Amino acid sequence: MELLEWLRETELGAMVSTILVSMVPVLELRFGIPWGVAHGLSHFAAFVAAVIGNMIPLPFIVVYIRRIFKWMRRHLPQFDRLLDKLEAKAHLKGRKVTKYRYLGLMIFVAIPLPGTGGWTGALVAAFLDMRLRKAMPAIFAGVLIAGFLITGITYGFTSIF
Repeated sequence: MELLEWLRETELGAMVSTILVSMVPVLELRFGIPWGVAHGLSHFAAFVAAVIGNMIPLPFIVVYIRRIFKWMRRHLPQFDRLLDKLEAKAHLKGRKVTKYRYLGLMIFVAIPLPGTGGWTGALVAAFLDMRLRKAMPAIFAGVLIAGFLITGITYGFTSIF
């Protein structure tokens, strides 16, 4: 069986594709859950796969993103404007989080709107120098809440049709 065929036609393939889609910045689980349901997964299975996929890159972002940005500025100066925009976005979003720290981070990640979510939450945590040990539970709780909200919306939408 060909890889794309396996991803489309088996439940395990649908789980793997949902995990992969949920790892992508901007898409995250907001797109991953509907993706999984559209590919035949139950709402619960899509939720689990999307949460797993969304969480995989986040600890690496919190720990390494500042070093990666520093390396990119040194070796790839053509990306300076993009990095400036990402850092400015993290600091702008960080203002909302700073007041309430970890509770604020959780709420920020939980809001399923563009510009929020696990990736941005991890970026904010990194630029606010939050400890991984404390930031990850807040981010995880926010991802779970967003997942419940998106699953509810997806369930409501699919039950209409």
